Amino acid sequence: MTPPWLTVKQGTAPLLVSIPHTGIDLAGLENRLVSPWLGRRDCDWWIDNLYDFATDLGATIVHTAISRTVIDVNRDPSGVSLYPGQTTTGLCPTETFDGDPLYRMGDEPTPAEIDRRRETYFEPYHAALQAEIARLRGMHDKIVLYDCHSIRSVLPRLFEGTLPVFNLGTNDGKSADPALQEKVAAVLAGAGESWVINGRFKGGWITRSFGQPQNSVHALQMELSNRGYMREPDEKGSPENWPVPYDATYAAPIRATLKTILETAIDWAAR
Repeated sequence: MTPPWLTVKQGTAPLLVSIPHTGIDLAGLENRLVSPWLGRRDCDWWIDNLYDFATDLGATIVHTAISRTVIDVNRDPSGVSLYPGQTTTGLCPTETFDGDPLYRMGDEPTPAEIDRRRETYFEPYHAALQAEIARLRGMHDKIVLYDCHSIRSVLPRLFEGTLPVFNLGTNDGKSADPALQEKVAAVLAGAGESWVINGRFKGGWITRSFGQPQNSVHALQMELSNRGYMREPDEKGSPENWPVPYDATYAAPIRATLKTILETAIDWAAR
């Protein structure tokens, strides 16, 4: 039985879209956090709106409503860093991307609580992805898993300078066929925005664990800079100005490029 926070919309195209970080449900942690706003600040805002065309393409979508503050389903479940030597947040984060404490002193999650969150939220999300991969592989010779993300354009604690608008990750080429990567790169090159492949963001646990080209499952992670589809504040934002409302007109250009990317992935997988 699917829990109420987990949404699975089944399609028949050879494309599985994962939306792991748009959740704002804090699972009852509000009184333990410094503030609910801080607990939601690093959400991948409006990504589900931005990609809502995916169902019309026949894609399957898996989405969690649980906030990444509760548990980050795109981290190694053992807690090992995916980017050794670089600053990042953990499986059950205790600080924001800016380094601000998330929890009131003494209210941080214990190891036993982390285990419970992993069992309650992490494992069902990944089980849903695995089940949909198996279903789609039963229909197609190969499929693409596309993991959707976004992040603020400037985060000095995580990376230097300003992030490109499009950040495609294939775990340094290990999670997807080079031919698929090249086709998506051609779309990015024609979009008129800054882009990089396997730069600061190479793909998280979803891309790395499910991307198995040898088994005909090809995984891509797309990390978008917020400024590509939002009127992003210059500073890190406050409860008064973050998040900015979703503006479909402002987001239209990047949305058109994303639609082309998903269409390209489907066309490649169907051949």
